Amino acid sequence: MYAIVDIETTGGHASANGITEIAICIHDGKKVTRRFETLVNPQRDIPVYIRALTGITNEMVQTAPVFEDVAHEIYHLLKGQIFVAHNVNFDYSFLRYHLNAAGYDLNANKLCTVRLGRKIMPGLMSYSLGKLCTHLGIQNNSRHRAMGDAEATAQLFGLYLKSDTNNHIAQALKQNSKEQVLPANLPKADIEALPNTPGVYYFHDQKGKVIYVGKAKNIRKRVCSHFTGNNPNAQRQEFLKNIYHISHQVCGTELVAFVLEAVEIKRLWPKYNRSLKRFENTYGLYVFEDQRGYMRLVVDKHRKYMPAVYACNSLYEGRNLLLNLIDTYGLCPKLCFIQKNDQPCNGANVGACACEGHELPNVYNERIQGALNELKKALPTFAIRDEGRTDDEHSCILIEDGRFYGMGYISHYYDADNIQALKNYLTPYPGNDYIRNIVTGYADRFPQRKVSFSV
Repeated sequence: MYAIVDIETTGGHASANGITEIAICIHDGKKVTRRFETLVNPQRDIPVYIRALTGITNEMVQTAPVFEDVAHEIYHLLKGQIFVAHNVNFDYSFLRYHLNAAGYDLNANKLCTVRLGRKIMPGLMSYSLGKLCTHLGIQNNSRHRAMGDAEATAQLFGLYLKSDTNNHIAQALKQNSKEQVLPANLPKADIEALPNTPGVYYFHDQKGKVIYVGKAKNIRKRVCSHFTGNNPNAQRQEFLKNIYHISHQVCGTELVAFVLEAVEIKRLWPKYNRSLKRFENTYGLYVFEDQRGYMRLVVDKHRKYMPAVYACNSLYEGRNLLLNLIDTYGLCPKLCFIQKNDQPCNGANVGACACEGHELPNVYNERIQGALNELKKALPTFAIRDEGRTDDEHSCILIEDGRFYGMGYISHYYDADNIQALKNYLTPYPGNDYIRNIVTGYADRFPQRKVSFSV
């Protein structure tokens, strides 16, 4: 038996919205044998655009039962039936959420008439309920009302049952199919094409634009995890609705996937990525020459168009670095913005300090340059040589002077001991501290995969 369901709601996600109307048509595979419909008092205001769409007003639901009063009957109508709806995950998530709040645990097999339509009647321009009904000659005089849409979906489902010569419905109901958890607009073939390897995957919208980028140790397993559960929040429901296609890039290792994900998020700026879009180099050590000709060192927040001499993860780390340079090279704490009061300079060269003009700029700047040269020498240059996408290649990531240079794949037999020659095989990418930190952290954990260079 099938329970063909349609609901009207106050909004697009269950956790912050109520149901205003529900209709259920019990179908035995040949015809509808029972119908249930009721208005529901959502106990909140119905937005004006919803009122305009459905025709359901606040006055109409004022005397209707609240959901808890009809939850028992709804649950027993749905229990043990196959839950069928047009874009089934929307209706199911709402009813499961509100039934759970009323003390009932709904756990049903699902069928989506959008997904079934793409398989049983391929090649149509649109699989919206209205367009399908028009194309197939199904009358619906109560569009956007629960029973009108439920009846239309029941007629549509009846046509699917008659036209399903390739047993798509039976295949979708198999326990190991998992197809009904997929977004309504995503072809199952896209999932089947995903490999069980490390890599980066891309979710595309209806126009082909990338809306999300992710990385994985196992691409197929990670992608499928996005579609498990019935999270009712607004962002997830909108996210799933907009997924029409998945593409991917295979990577040799999870580390390469981490790096490529960070690069691609910066390049594509996908709508639904959050964390790495916000990441920036937090602080840096900068050098500039003042009006008197003295070179000045300062730790400051990341400046987009001014490269830092040295990147720091925090102000504390930058200040300690600067204090060490002041102590080691006899630099002026006032010219380095460490000492900010009007008291006499407390630097190493008291009595002949540059901030008082007692030391010529060229003399002081020699020590600054010496500090910068030693700092540059301390910046690591190395490559990570690791597994490739195939047995006859290795992946390679290059860090040069403490900055991420790029990555690529080299022959299994290539020595990779000359940095300039190695660059010919790598693709340069823009980097940031996030990439630098994960690569250097990986090098610390797996020193046997690190290739050092003499520069």
